[in-house]
Formats: sequence, structure tokens, C-alpha cells
Amino acid sequence: MPELRKDPISARWVVVATERGRRPSDFADVSAPATETKEEKFCPFCEGNEGKTPPEIMSWRTPGSLPDKPGWAVRAMANKFPALIIEGDVNRTGIGIFDMMSGIGAHEVIVETPKHGVSLADLDEAQIEKVLWAYKQRIVDLGKDKRFRYVLVFKNHGTAAGASLSHTHSQLIATPITPRYVKLELSSCRQYFLDKERCIFCDMIRQELSSGERVVNENEYFVTITPFASRFPFEVWLLPRRHHFGFQVQPDEERLQLARCLKDILLRLKKTLNDPPYNFVLHTAPNPLPRAGRPDYWGTLEYDFHWHIEIIPRLTKMAGFEWGSGLYINPTAPEEAAKYLREVTI
Repeated sequence: MPELRKDPISARWVVVATERGRRPSDFADVSAPATETKEEKFCPFCEGNEGKTPPEIMSWRTPGSLPDKPGWAVRAMANKFPALIIEGDVNRTGIGIFDMMSGIGAHEVIVETPKHGVSLADLDEAQIEKVLWAYKQRIVDLGKDKRFRYVLVFKNHGTAAGASLSHTHSQLIATPITPRYVKLELSSCRQYFLDKERCIFCDMIRQELSSGERVVNENEYFVTITPFASRFPFEVWLLPRRHHFGFQVQPDEERLQLARCLKDILLRLKKTLNDPPYNFVLHTAPNPLPRAGRPDYWGTLEYDFHWHIEIIPRLTKMAGFEWGSGLYINPTAPEEAAKYLREVTI
């Protein structure tokens, strides 16, 4: 029988349509492997083409190599076609009931390897650790800018997930607002903490580890689960087992274990679903710097929020019901998805 499930973090309802019961092989007609992208005549992200991109902001380099030259392992630069621009002031204004502000922010690209034709899942753990190091460096640096309230790191893998270039890369956008979905999470977490003096994510992790039915993999510091109210088939969350409110405060010595856990789940998705297109987003705490007139802006973050990565394979499409109702229909129960992902050989 279908079920309506409520996500305790966002208070969002999801329809788990168990009677549709779709297995991994049932999605073969929905998407080709993400690596099957349109042939590119030129790739600006390949080593040797550094002069064809904006100047690098940060990189992990071989000692002695020069900026914007070969010799890098991970490289970050401004997006050539940014959604938001970094120059200027926010300038909040209103026209009657309509609110506006300048399109101020930062939009950057993080190229994950000099090698073309490989995916993030194919990289070794040490290389993925360098990518995660780059995420942290850019979040910390952009967090110092008082114009920005949030830094969202995300990855689009495959053309169906929004990737315009096949060379594996991530992006980040810093915004002068806290995005609505993140704000929903923050508000739910704060209310739960006010009621119970506990982190809702920590309680959820303890319960999932105790049950085990939605746990895909775990190590000493991290766990991957298919969330109870999964919006999409084979949706997976990666979370630190210990309480850390922000990705940027996760201890450096735990980063290799995070890389190991991330590689594991990406390989499981790749093997189970024939390298599906996917998006992943890193939800960390917003910039906690005091705001003019709002010194308590998200002042309880350290205690009530818990950073995490959400990975969403693009196996289904939103249609009229989803757009009109705000509800999601998931044809694969998260318990079944976790079972398939656990059992695959990687």
C-alpha cells in the first residue's frame, strides 16, 4: 500500500508509491549513463588549457608550479558565466509588496582532477580528499565576506543533471540570502533543539544505526543512509556520525574517511544504476557572522544544525502533481533502495 511519509528535518511530506515498486533495472529507459555526453571538441578544464579559463582563485599544486599553469591536482576559478557577480553592494529595495536586491554573490567552479573522462567516483580517495579540502577552503574564505549569508556547494553529474561540460567538476554559489530549503532545515532543527535540547540529525542517525534497514554504509566517522522520506528513488544522505554544525569545522584528520565514504556511495550508485546522472548538494551552516540589526542571526547553529551531503540520482521527472502540490512521488521505497545499494559489489 502507498504511504505518506513526513521528513522530520524539513516537515515535507512524500508519497512512497510502493505499488509501483521500481527496481534499478526499471530505470534503464529513463536515462543513459551519465558519461554518455555530447562529444566536446575542446575542454577548458583539461591540464594545459588554464589560459582558457578565468584566473584560478585557489589550487592544490605540485611544489614549484605556477598559478594558471600545469601542475595542479584541484583548481578553483570564477564561473565564466556566473549566476551572481561578486562586485558591488547588495542594495536591498522594495517596490510595493515586491522585494529586490542586487544580484551580488560568488559563482565558482572547482575542477576535481586534471584528467578528462573520469568521474568523481573513479578518483582515488586521496584525490577526493583534495576536492573536499578545496570545498572547505572556499567556504571559509567566502564566509568572511559579510555580504554573503550562505555558500552552497553542489555537483551536477551528467547532462540530464545539468552538467554542461563532461570534465568532472563541482560548483559553489555564495548568496546574500539564506536559501528557502536550507532555511526550512535550520528552522526545524532549531525548534527541535528548543523542545528537546538535542540535535534532530543526531537523533535520526542514532535511530537509523539502531534499525539498520536504511543504512547503506558506515565507517568510524560517517554514515550513508536512504532517508525515511526520500523524495527521489535511491536518494542518499551522507552525514558525520559526530555532531558538527558546519562542513568547515569538520576536523581535517577525518577528511580521508569522508572521502572514503563518498567514493563508496558514488561507486554503489554507479554500479547499481548504470552510472546515473545525479546532483549532490552540501548543506552546511550559513555564515554565522553578526548582521547589522540582527546580532542573533542563526545564533544557535553550533548546537542544533548538522551538516550533510544529499545525493539525488536523476531517475524520475517532476510532473503536474509534484509542481502543483509540493509533494514528491517516489516509486522506490528507501528500504528497498538501501538493500540494493548494500548488496552491490564494488
